[in-house]
Amino acid sequence: MTDHAHTNCEELLFSLSAYIDGELNPELCQELEKHLVGCDNCRVVLNTTKRTIDLVHAPIEKLDVPEDVRERLFKRLNLDDYLNHQP
Repeated sequence: MTDHAHTNCEELLFSLSAYIDGELNPELCQELEKHLVGCDNCRVVLNTTKRTIDLVHAPIEKLDVPEDVRERLFKRLNLDDYLNHQP
């Protein structure tokens, strides 16, 4: 990769957040998409960033663990004190 290409990556990655949010102006958006076609590293950064955002926004599922299972687990992990202080 040449220094110019590396600079291009850095410059375009500064716009990544706006691109993902759909707030990047169309001209820069087109330039970024053209760059992504030929740059594996930037595609990895884009995909990782999108996945991270998806995970952050995903609802947290509360698992209902039966009380007896919870007690056995806490005892097995030597967390009796923590178990005794939970509501």
